[in-house]
Amino acid sequence: MSVRKRAEAIRSFRCKNLVAVIEDPNDIKNIGTVIRNVNALGVEKVYIVDPRKALPDDWQDMRERKGLSATSVSAVKWTFVKRFDSTEACLAHLAKHGFVSIVTSPHVKGKTNVYLHEGDYTLHTKLAVWFGNEKRGISDLAVEHSEMCVAIPMFGMIESLNLGTSSGIVLYEVAKQRRQYQSQYRRRKRKGKRTEPLPTVMPREGEPFSAG
Repeated sequence: MSVRKRAEAIRSFRCKNLVAVIEDPNDIKNIGTVIRNVNALGVEKVYIVDPRKALPDDWQDMRERKGLSATSVSAVKWTFVKRFDSTEACLAHLAKHGFVSIVTSPHVKGKTNVYLHEGDYTLHTKLAVWFGNEKRGISDLAVEHSEMCVAIPMFGMIESLNLGTSSGIVLYEVAKQRRQYQSQYRRRKRKGKRTEPLPTVMPREGEPFSAG
């Protein structure tokens, strides 16, 4: 399949108004992995809080950065990425454009806390999903401005996952729910129900489209 045909084929599967936010990441390899997950799972954009200014401001320059291109397996060339100098700046941008934030974090007293499979990620038209620093986790400021804290249930002796793995797991569930919603409704609050649901899964080669 040509690049143009592939772009056309995946367009309706993209999750509109869904942003993944990486807050103050240490390792460019992890940034590339998250961008790869975002692209593969149909998330619309990536925002990066980058106080150390390790990345260029311009997306075109970012696309040409060899480290990002290699670790994202060129996904950065096909994914919109925007950087911010601070958490405050990113939160202000999201608020200005009507986004609601949720954070990936263990239980936080005083906040709404859910396990990943318990959350409904279709309640808000515009949603930003935050992932914290590899060592320190999510910041108190991001938690304070979030709608809820989402945790991945774990059952092993080690109760932690790296940024690339956790972002893939969380974004898969969030994108799956939102893609299913877009398949059935044209507007928010379950209005504009479609007569025929849109497909939610790309067909394998030679197979017809189905709602799945």
